Amino acid sequence: MKRTLVCVFFVALTAWASNELVPPFGFRWGDPPRRVESVLTGAKARIVDRKQDGNRESWTVEGLIHPGLQRTVFTFRDGKLIEVELQYEYGDWSIERYNEQMGTIRRYFDSKYGTGKLVSRTRDNDTEVIQTLVGYQWMVGATMLELFYFSAEKPPHTFRTITVDYKAL
Repeated sequence: MKRTLVCVFFVALTAWASNELVPPFGFRWGDPPRRVESVLTGAKARIVDRKQDGNRESWTVEGLIHPGLQRTVFTFRDGKLIEVELQYEYGDWSIERYNEQMGTIRRYFDSKYGTGKLVSRTRDNDTEVIQTLVGYQWMVGATMLELFYFSAEKPPHTFRTITVDYKAL
């Protein structure tokens, strides 16, 4: 009986865990700002900006070690972690390399969470700055994952970024 109960509990726990995305870096939805700040301090990351808007607070963080990760935005509502946005930039990459990376990340998320929904595919050529936005979305239980590629080009200048946004709904 005991073995059966443990087995049922494990299966239920596994099913529950697979019904929700977890935020990166070992955080949990609902973590208070003091825990997040403590972990960031331990990782030698810096909070470079804090913004308060009503019951929402967002922090822009630099210094988390991951290839290409330029900054991370942590968002809290009512003192609880609800969103983590990872912003990646690779200064010397071509558009082809960005497209390849975007495809690699999308296929990884598709294999883990099912086929993502295309939520944006736009290219604006109407101004001096050519802007491109491509985005995908995965819904898992009461959480959402979004993947976006954005570029703004006005030769000889180009800005490109890939963002991965984890959200508790």
